[in-house]
Amino acid sequence: MLARRSAPYRKPITALNVEVSDRRLQKGAFVCRRVSTRRVDAQRHVCQATASLEHGSVSLVLLAGGVGKRMGASMPKQYLPLLGQPIAMYSLQTLCSMAEIGEVVIVCDPSYQEVFREYYRLLPEKPPLKFAEPGAERQDSVYNGFQVSSQDAALVAIHDSARPLVKAEDVRKCLEDALEVGAAVLGVAVKPTIKEVDGEGRVIKTLVRAGLWEVQTPQVIKPDLLREGFELIKQEGTEVTDDVSIIEALGKPVKVTRGSYTNIKVTTPDDMSVAERFLSEHKGALVAEMAN
Repeated sequence: MLARRSAPYRKPITALNVEVSDRRLQKGAFVCRRVSTRRVDAQRHVCQATASLEHGSVSLVLLAGGVGKRMGASMPKQYLPLLGQPIAMYSLQTLCSMAEIGEVVIVCDPSYQEVFREYYRLLPEKPPLKFAEPGAERQDSVYNGFQVSSQDAALVAIHDSARPLVKAEDVRKCLEDALEVGAAVLGVAVKPTIKEVDGEGRVIKTLVRAGLWEVQTPQVIKPDLLREGFELIKQEGTEVTDDVSIIEALGKPVKVTRGSYTNIKVTTPDDMSVAERFLSEHKGALVAEMAN
């Protein structure tokens, strides 16, 4: 088991959370809060680990090395402010609040390490913090982060820092599935009709929507499987666009854990607007919850 703080819950600070006008509400938009006896069980994601997964046994690899060309901004998208704080800090705070997380490996350009250190000092829950440099491709960045993660971890959870709205309860389900199957990824069923087309835009066929899922992050893998998968794709020179594809290349099973449609990846200016709306709705729900 990785080293982990002894106290499973402490009152959160306000510096990293969505601003609201009433000082009584400045207690955390993304952390466990004590609101009423009816809701305590649903809000206990900070305070408890899964029954089958030990506290502090998961290595989190947070990917923050992308350049964000589609955003068209002056800095990588994960550092753009979203309602007062950098996008990357939302998921960092959410995931660090989980008792299962025993360490955090942030994969980012060295020039942004201090940004994370500054916010990390303010977090109420602080697993050990490490850094790794990004690679040329996503799989290279994941590999670099994996290389510095603890050898004692039961699972490696890989998350895109550009997904600020991930929910702890969804992550916990994904951890449980990965522990059982070997690899798991959050995902949601595809809603639109999807057509396969050729290079000239002509329809080849309409895919059966019932079997299609859009995958998200985190993607959670047992370390031995991930290590074996990296060896294989290196030997074969294979490029993959998501992490569990490495396990698929081994012919091993991967479970898709049902997640939430709000766990979007902020890639374009339109995505920023959507994320702001989701965060504002969350704040509104928090206000209503405290009024009960």
